[in-house]
Amino acid sequence: MSFLFPRRAAAGVALALLVGLGAAQAAPQPVTIKIDNFTFNPAEITVPAGTTVTWTNGDDIPHTVVATDKSFRSKALDTGDSFTTTLAKPGTFQYFCSLHPHMTGRITVTP
Repeated sequence: MSFLFPRRAAAGVALALLVGLGAAQAAPQPVTIKIDNFTFNPAEITVPAGTTVTWTNGDDIPHTVVATDKSFRSKALDTGDSFTTTLAKPGTFQYFCSLHPHMTGRITVTP
């Protein structure tokens, strides 16, 4: 009977590892949106909840990133500056540049 204990212990460890692996989820990959030539590129994206999004200004003039629902707002971004936010809740987030309102984008966040 003593030979069963090591097998049971090994089976228990294997089961615990499998359960742990099943519960572990990879963190969403960060996304970068470029601001260039008075556009957000890409202008529309779909990402899972928890994704970190960074906008980087490549234009020679300042821009902002402002959500229409006011859930995020950057300061004026000079050339080379970035703004980062993490989108934790599912939903659709429209955004624009408050200095150049024709510049718009949309992020859809899935569960």
